[in-house]
Amino acid sequence: MKMTDNFFDSSDSVRHNRPLRFAKTVRLPGSLALERGGELAEVQVAYETYGALNAAGDNAVLICHALSGDSHVAAHDEADDPGWWDIAVGPGKAIDTDRYLVICPNVLGGCRGTTGPSSIDPRTGRPYGQEFPTITVGDMVEVQKRLIDELGIRKLRAVTGGSMGGHMVLQWAIKHPDRVAGVIPIATSPRLTSQALAFDIVGRNAILNDPNFRNGQFYQDNPRPNVGLAIARMLGHITYLSREAMADKFGDDRHRPRTLSSDFEQTFSVGTYLAHKGDKFVEIFDANSYVAISMAMDLFDLGSRPAQLAEQFRGNKCRWLVISFTSDWLFPADQSREIVDALIANDAQVSYCNVTSSCGHDAFLLAQDLPRYGELLSAFLANLGGEAVSARAVPARDEGGRRLEYDLIVELSDPGHSVLDLGCGNGDLLKRLQQRGHGTVMGVEIDQDAIISCVRKGLDVVHADLNDGLSSFGEGQFDFVVLSQTLQVIHDVEGLLTDMLRVGRRCIVTFPNFAYRKLRRMFSEQGRAPESPGVLKHKWYNTPNIRFLSIADFEDYCAEREIHVHRRLTLDTEAGREIHDDANLNADLAIFVISR
Repeated sequence: MKMTDNFFDSSDSVRHNRPLRFAKTVRLPGSLALERGGELAEVQVAYETYGALNAAGDNAVLICHALSGDSHVAAHDEADDPGWWDIAVGPGKAIDTDRYLVICPNVLGGCRGTTGPSSIDPRTGRPYGQEFPTITVGDMVEVQKRLIDELGIRKLRAVTGGSMGGHMVLQWAIKHPDRVAGVIPIATSPRLTSQALAFDIVGRNAILNDPNFRNGQFYQDNPRPNVGLAIARMLGHITYLSREAMADKFGDDRHRPRTLSSDFEQTFSVGTYLAHKGDKFVEIFDANSYVAISMAMDLFDLGSRPAQLAEQFRGNKCRWLVISFTSDWLFPADQSREIVDALIANDAQVSYCNVTSSCGHDAFLLAQDLPRYGELLSAFLANLGGEAVSARAVPARDEGGRRLEYDLIVELSDPGHSVLDLGCGNGDLLKRLQQRGHGTVMGVEIDQDAIISCVRKGLDVVHADLNDGLSSFGEGQFDFVVLSQTLQVIHDVEGLLTDMLRVGRRCIVTFPNFAYRKLRRMFSEQGRAPESPGVLKHKWYNTPNIRFLSIADFEDYCAEREIHVHRRLTLDTEAGREIHDDANLNADLAIFVISR
């Protein structure tokens, strides 16, 4: 990408230091006892609201901002300045302010109206500076909870936020699960990686060792510790971008930097970009706030072991939507998956999608991937309120023979049974089971558009590759585990079937029968790659099938491994009927119910 007028664009391009015209403030009653000791005698909170509370009082959505954010999440009208998440928040947008009361407070420790290091310490009459006490994400959430109390809101429809905002979302779910219906952590983690922690440490050192820092008491004098703060921000921006994004933005123009008035190095185009970001940041942010808030983020730690994290969510009854991004190396997707696994261990209602993106950690603030993550947000919020979600055109997977197959699968399980559907596609089978009154129903799917379709239907679905196994699920966690027309595309067949038999008390496996008479005839008589109008209609060049098994093959497999076959149903999907005579020849689809 050549350097154009949008060369300096990034997630914080709209930020400014002008007064926030729509910001409100409230002084919370009483003092605030802090988690790491000490207290704040007075706490003021700055916040902005969008939309209105409905008559039922159940449409409030709390947005938690990231490290350098503020209350101005979106523009209030055409004359207002853009907000930091304008792409997602507003009338008709993913978080629709025509439908929800949206609340976004500036965090404790901030510098845009909420009590922080630049606020006056009532004990001394001067700014706190470095005397501002150590705060935590838990303290931030306590302040937000008290704000919600002051606003008269008993329960939030949802709480959402990305990065450090996601840490606050997790804390809300842990500390106040009865106050939240839906939880949407985005691009976040149970704790920072050591690598991410190291970047923050370097950034704070740059600030604290700036000659102008003067123990944080620089408010009455100039110059301020702008060099240290700018370097901290430059370092941060490197972590927000992916390697692909940096190559795209700076690769071709490496030796053609923009002309910029700055004291920082500008030999390369990326240097110009970072210098601009650093210089701009010192105009809008406070160095003490950066130190205090980054330390709170670094102290956030829900545990390093799966059992510790699972304990944090024990008994949690909220519904969850967890979103990560494939190119985010600051808050990598495997950390979001740790959250999801801990929720699954507690039988929580959770959906998860690892959105394909080249934008890095900043992806949740940029428009490139909004069509996917925005759809997830919109559908999830609507379903929390029992609202109708309009249909979305999603490419359907091959549905040959599905209606008859699904009819039989539904009959094989009783209402009330829990079901895990592996390779659930658009969720049609799960929706039928849900409507029938089954207990827990959950899907596993790799296609992101199909995941969106499931979320729109109000289903819980986890983004995963079945070839990686089912380690997220516990022994006997589901009454039934279903693998429908997917066995033939699996690489590690033995591993997956072993996992299914561990997780499900019974398993339903359906697969196309490659010994079907039409396929035999095509291969032996015509010398052609087998193909038929039913479930085996793929051409040789576009088939997803890598396993070519027959009914007899699967029966042998079960016998050799002492797998008990409870039922065997065989179908001719072209004719739409069950087959009872010589099924290995006359059926093109088989359904087996098995267990250990």
